[in-house]
Amino acid sequence: MKVEQISIFIENKSGRLAEITGVLGENGINIRALSLADTSDFGILRLIVDDSKKALNVLREQRFTVSITDVIGIEVSDSPGGLTAILKILDNNNVNVEYMYAFVERSGDNAVIIFRFDDIDEAILALSNNGIKILPSVRITSI
Repeated sequence: MKVEQISIFIENKSGRLAEITGVLGENGINIRALSLADTSDFGILRLIVDDSKKALNVLREQRFTVSITDVIGIEVSDSPGGLTAILKILDNNNVNVEYMYAFVERSGDNAVIIFRFDDIDEAILALSNNGIKILPSVRITSI
């Protein structure tokens, strides 16, 4: 159920994002989802790719500061209040959302959202116990 996410610390300057995506593309690594958070000086690029181990290696070879963290992909009802229902389950189980971002695919009548939690195992348990569909890693990375 867990998905490996690549996190890259990048300087906030012109061309850096293109450099990263270029390195990945040249090495045949496909980006499935991404999130970019920045300040005036630096940013954190979070990626889900089709081959996280290879991405980690090629980015480190190019001297990027990069790490892997676990996240999960959850099907969320694509209707008003759909996200709120998920967040209430998490709140009722004292699970904190560190961050989240949308995924590029719809799954039937649902949207897919990537979540990072303070306690991913507790989040998986709480969501599973409440009938929330957590997508397998292979489903997310192979789209």
